[in-house]
Amino acid sequence: MPLYTTDALILRTYKLGESDRIVVFLTRDRGKKRGVAKNARQSRRRFGGALEPLTCGRVGYLERERRDLVSLQYVEPIRSPLAAVDGEALGYAEYFAELLDEWAPEADPNETLFRLGASMVDAMAAGVPIDPLARYFEYWLLRLQGVYEPDARLSDAAHAFLRTARATSPLGLTTIDVSRHALREIEACHRLLIGKYLEKELKSVRVLQQMSSVGRRVR
Repeated sequence: MPLYTTDALILRTYKLGESDRIVVFLTRDRGKKRGVAKNARQSRRRFGGALEPLTCGRVGYLERERRDLVSLQYVEPIRSPLAAVDGEALGYAEYFAELLDEWAPEADPNETLFRLGASMVDAMAAGVPIDPLARYFEYWLLRLQGVYEPDARLSDAAHAFLRTARATSPLGLTTIDVSRHALREIEACHRLLIGKYLEKELKSVRVLQQMSSVGRRVR
């Protein structure tokens, strides 16, 4: 059994038995994989915080033919959303990871999708405002999947932001002046499109809504 090493984004983890975890990760060159991380629940020495959603790192895994699950040997984190100091931003890391998981097919290489996810980690660590960053991510994810549908009902300000998003990097969002109202318009449009094609409500969206509700009460 050869040991494969590649760059990857951690998307989700699930409990397996009393001590293990199933880890879903998106590789740069071999698509989405599911692997067993032995003793990940009992000991943090082997994987530590490297299994947090949207952690970008170097992974090593063993893979056998005709087996659905690979054996995850290690994850060496390179960049992590935990570097973001904004608690709301950390909630969005799970949102980005869940969307990538829902849309990335199994074992189908898609480096562009990987790079989109990795760019979110870089932008969060750099302190890019999370609201425009989330709308940027949704816009590009929908475009990459070939399901983006322009909405003529959006305001001029919302259309202007999307035109800018098409021509800039995530780090460039720090210099864009966009109103909260325009971002809410885009959010509603994107959520409708995402719901239409996924035909389900994302768990992370409910979490973000709860966080937003708590934030408003605190203020």
